[in-house]
Amino acid sequence: MILPIYAYGQPVLKQVAKDIAPDYPGLSELIANMWDTMYNASGVGLAAPQVGLSVRLFVIDTIQIMDEGKEAEGLKRVFINAQKVSESGNPWAYEEGCLSIPEVRGDVDRPPTLHLRWLDEHFQPQEAVFTGINARVIQHEYDHIDGVLFVEHFKPVKKRLVRRKLEDVRKGKAKADYKLKFIGK
Repeated sequence: MILPIYAYGQPVLKQVAKDIAPDYPGLSELIANMWDTMYNASGVGLAAPQVGLSVRLFVIDTIQIMDEGKEAEGLKRVFINAQKVSESGNPWAYEEGCLSIPEVRGDVDRPPTLHLRWLDEHFQPQEAVFTGINARVIQHEYDHIDGVLFVEHFKPVKKRLVRRKLEDVRKGKAKADYKLKFIGK
């Protein structure tokens, strides 16, 4: 089932999400719905706060954005209760966008290497080091479960330039090819 994506201004997007247990109600269905929602919106990642749930869960699929012949370098994974171990390397800029903030894109500097611990959808412990675009997408979604939005990483000039667009999204004056849930609506 395709869920509405919570738009900029929704309080759930600014909350630090809580860990979940294996008996979290409807977890398998929630994960399936998050995949459906993400693909419907042409996204590469989606975090539970973006569908209104303040829990430490996100999904990513970078396979779809890899160059032809390099699909094997992409990832399709579920991350539950993720915890950063470390980030390293010289931060690099890359233009990001967010399903919760349509019509806003901008360069975000992030370290190229991420060491992460998490549970998979079967609650099996996992640990890995990610690099490049895979690390970036995970870092973006991880920010969501920590209540951080990508626009908060913008440089001051860019923040001023997008202020009006952000206010329009907050007021429900944004368009997307998927269902958005605006504050108070």
